[in-house]
Amino acid sequence: MKPSFRSPLRWSDVTSKADWLNRRQLIAGAAALAATPAMARIEAAASRYSTDEAPNTLEDITSYNNFYEFGTGKDDPAANAGGLTTDPWSIEIGGMVDRPGSYGLGDILAGAPLEERIYRLRCVEAWAMVVPWIGFELGHLLTKAGVQPSAKYVAFETLVRPEEMPGQSSRFIDWPYREGLRLDEAMHPLTILATGLYGEVLPNQNGAPIRLVVPWKYGFKSIKSIVRITLTDMQPQTTWNMLQPQEYGFFANVNPQVDHPRWSQASERRIGSGFFSSRQDTLMFNGYGDEVAGLYAGQDLAADF
Repeated sequence: MKPSFRSPLRWSDVTSKADWLNRRQLIAGAAALAATPAMARIEAAASRYSTDEAPNTLEDITSYNNFYEFGTGKDDPAANAGGLTTDPWSIEIGGMVDRPGSYGLGDILAGAPLEERIYRLRCVEAWAMVVPWIGFELGHLLTKAGVQPSAKYVAFETLVRPEEMPGQSSRFIDWPYREGLRLDEAMHPLTILATGLYGEVLPNQNGAPIRLVVPWKYGFKSIKSIVRITLTDMQPQTTWNMLQPQEYGFFANVNPQVDHPRWSQASERRIGSGFFSSRQDTLMFNGYGDEVAGLYAGQDLAADF
């Protein structure tokens, strides 16, 4: 049966962990913070987009992850990301926008309508999780920058800092890591920028201090540690599509009917349930079809994979 994702469930309903977010990210440069604790309690609004499935544990989410800037092993990000400097942080927003410039994280988050979004995550490698993010809709930031009518796509880039990101010593990827969305995908209310996880500040290994989350697409589309956003009228190059275009398409929508050339996408393994546990069926658009299928009306999703 298709699981619902219009649930009032909040993580606070099922755990005693406090809702804390890093105040230094919310009030950039406040002098008082040098002498006072940098954590402040906030109440993130429950989201109608949250799934009612049980989230994975914090240990699952923070210890099993792809973040090649820190290594190719699933446990490499947790082992190697501790030294990443995330404060101060800014994002350069440019291209076809009315207000281009360098936006500090504090400015980005000022007035941002933070919500808790418990989303399913489906990796192209056929494993899956459920993650309780804290974030806000990407459309909020794009509107703040002023999207020009000629813009059709949004391009993203990850930080390049090899002295803190040891995986960048490898050249199998042409750094920076790049991703992109069509503008209608970027403006969809399911698409968020996450700054928190489990009600706390986002861990380095999960893309601190700010990352994209697009729950109906394979996980590699949800670029981490973003430093650049560019609005353009041309489809941007994206890292995995550049590396292996026959395996990783630009759209990367979760689709159980379109297999990866080297494995089936018809089913998935939930992390935390044991490697040899029974698999579950993969849902079209990762179960978010009621919300996003209309974006692709008339497209051949086998060709636009």
